[in-house]
Amino acid sequence: MVPIGISPDSPERQKKFDEKHALGFPLLSDEDHKVAEAFGAWGEKKMYGKTVEGIIRSAFLIDENGRILNAWYKISPKKTVPELMAMLMDS
Repeated sequence: MVPIGISPDSPERQKKFDEKHALGFPLLSDEDHKVAEAFGAWGEKKMYGKTVEGIIRSAFLIDENGRILNAWYKISPKKTVPELMAMLMDS
C-alpha cells in the first residue's frame, strides 16, 4: 500500500506543507481540480456560514488495477488512517 496525497494547492504550497508536517509520502497538485471533480471530491460546502465551492476532504482506497475499493467523504484527517486500517483488518 502506497499513500499519495492530491490537493488543489500549487506544488510550492504543497512543498511547504510537507516540510512543516513531514508527511513521508508524495503530494500531487490538482490545481484545476479535475481529479477532485472526477472523484466527487470537489463541490459546494459550507464555510463560516457561507456556501462556497472547494475541496471536500476525502480518502480513497484504490487497488493496483485502479479500482476504488472504498471511498470516505467528509472524513477528518485523524480518522483516515484508523478507518483504512480497520477496513484492511476486516478483509
